[in-house]
Amino acid sequence: VAQQISMENSSSVKEFILLDLSENQGVQKLYFVVFLLFYTLTVAGNLLIVLTVTSSRHLNSPMYFFLCHLSFVDVCYSSVTAPQMISGFLVENNTISFSGCMGQLFGLHFFGCTEIFILTAMAYDRSVAICRPLHYPALMSRRLCGRMVGGSWAGGFLHSTLQTLPTALLPFCGPNKVAHYFCDIHPLLRLACADARAVGLVAVANSGVISLICFVVLVTSYVAILVSLRGQKPAGWHKALSTCGSHVTMVILFFGPRTFVYIRLSGDLSEDRSVAVFYTIITPMLNPLIYTLRNGEVKGAMRKLCRRKVGSG
Repeated sequence: VAQQISMENSSSVKEFILLDLSENQGVQKLYFVVFLLFYTLTVAGNLLIVLTVTSSRHLNSPMYFFLCHLSFVDVCYSSVTAPQMISGFLVENNTISFSGCMGQLFGLHFFGCTEIFILTAMAYDRSVAICRPLHYPALMSRRLCGRMVGGSWAGGFLHSTLQTLPTALLPFCGPNKVAHYFCDIHPLLRLACADARAVGLVAVANSGVISLICFVVLVTSYVAILVSLRGQKPAGWHKALSTCGSHVTMVILFFGPRTFVYIRLSGDLSEDRSVAVFYTIITPMLNPLIYTLRNGEVKGAMRKLCRRKVGSG
């Protein structure tokens, strides 16, 4: 028995090889420059929003409280996958240890799910602000906002644990080449040396329930907004829709691609890679642009912060 256990341990996978976006060396060098630039802009832009909101006395409404947490989550979320992918463009085999792979899987779903919950909380906040403006300060108290953000982090942790733990307990004793540029549920299940259909069903059900609940809250919030705008003048419509425009854009860019990838029992992993580049790299980079270009208060606070930093320097 001891000899059998020893053989099983010796045959278990100690590291995985991640797939590059291209096999062409010249293209990989180009990708290195492009995605390094994207990641730098993502970190710098989102951290600038965090610093702007936390340092400004005027940006103290619930909307900016949620935006600050959203930007922080975007930095963490992109940092789970981008550095490994970018460094992989410079080496022949982009390897990651088993524990590193499971950590990446956990972080990907932890921060991704937390972001979905925060976006849902922001939709509820906008519906209350537009539908019940007189009661808004009382309904969206600082305590409630703190509980909503705390619940988002807790929900993301629970979701990620339920996704990662069953996958980590599967035996991996054969092929170790992951058909993706990061460790994720579907490509890892294909490498397991056991029947992983049950784990796949649990993963899809987990993602499906969360997506359905968030989708219902999002749709209900925006239906309530549209209903409340009936009979108002065009100026009222323009003000309300411009307030929600940035959030709707982020929801579509982030929520849509992730739903396409995760609520499926199986799929074309090459398609998943293309979609994943969008929601792991592009969308977090666009977040600062989307919220600052359409928001005069944030742009004004950023200019004041930059002038203050330059003046102190």
